[in-house]
Amino acid sequence: MSTPLDGTKRSSWLREHSELGVSLILLALGVLVLADALTLTVGAQRGPVGPRTVPLVVGTGLLLVAVLLAVDVLRGGRGEAEGGEDVDLSEPGDRRTVLLLAGVFLGFAVLIGPVGFPVAGALLFWGSAYALGSRHPHRDPLIAAVLSLLTYAVFDRLLGVPLPGGPLMGVL
Repeated sequence: MSTPLDGTKRSSWLREHSELGVSLILLALGVLVLADALTLTVGAQRGPVGPRTVPLVVGTGLLLVAVLLAVDVLRGGRGEAEGGEDVDLSEPGDRRTVLLLAGVFLGFAVLIGPVGFPVAGALLFWGSAYALGSRHPHRDPLIAAVLSLLTYAVFDRLLGVPLPGGPLMGVL
């Protein structure tokens, strides 16, 4: 029969070993990278190093780090709380900012196809500035638009990395 204290003990143990969550994420990511690398179809290969080499090394490294972190945490190792002169560790996290940023990134991912990078990027830059506390309603959209257009021009025109232009494809 369990007592109310058992739930408190379990919660306390999980709180003290919260780094195990990071270890599980690294483990899952390593397995995903290795599975993807092993199912990669390789065409003609020149030399001993093929397209599978880097994903196999990265996946193996992720698994190794996940196991080492889990062992360290279970042996009593703990990460240090982040210290900083402008960080008050006694205050809770700012959920509003995190949710706003998550919404901005999700909106960018949804909009980049239909409206193209210049428009979606401008919304991403403006939304990020707003979520992080900038309150210059006349200046921020202009800076975001210029930054987005410059980023598009550098990647699409100078570096040759094709970005979706959307409706502005003919104009730019």
